[in-house]
Amino acid sequence: MTENAIEIAPDSALIVIDVQKGFDDAAFWGPRDNPAAEGNIAALMDAWEESGRPVVLVQHASRRPGSVLAPDQPGYAFKDFVADRAGREALHVTKTVNSSFYGTPDLGEWLTARGIRQLVVVGIQTNMCVETTARMGGNLGYEVIVPLDATHTFDLTGPGGLTLTADRLAAATAVNLHGGGFARVLTTAEVLAAA
Repeated sequence: MTENAIEIAPDSALIVIDVQKGFDDAAFWGPRDNPAAEGNIAALMDAWEESGRPVVLVQHASRRPGSVLAPDQPGYAFKDFVADRAGREALHVTKTVNSSFYGTPDLGEWLTARGIRQLVVVGIQTNMCVETTARMGGNLGYEVIVPLDATHTFDLTGPGGLTLTADRLAAATAVNLHGGGFARVLTTAEVLAAA
């Protein structure tokens, strides 16, 4: 068995995080990485639908003034390819923070009630809500898989004006999650082959 060999459980939940139109606003967010993310997310959503596995859609309702993700803004809506697949999801969680485990309805309660122990986490932003949800999932004892190429993020400036590119931030997330034991970081193709 190779390091990346995986088994996708029959009830594995696909957690699709914050794939919202507001993230298409380059003037607001700046440069992004991984233009293939949306196509990979769509492929995973289709595979989960075809296999009857549960899909959870998570939507960020920003409380920050001027945010393109505020509920009263057009950017709050899911991107079209997600909206086209909506209605087939098993659960729709709304959150105001980075972790999908702090939303309404309660994701952890929903997973526990169904005995679901494996999560495949995808969406936007790689180093923010995806990483936070994956870390919490790992801490809570779930088997977490992150197909990194089904996520994307944006360049970010931190203390002292230090700026990291989206690619570097995604690489750091991969190391944090995989190396830190929170999740297995794989590719969409590896997950689809196992599903």
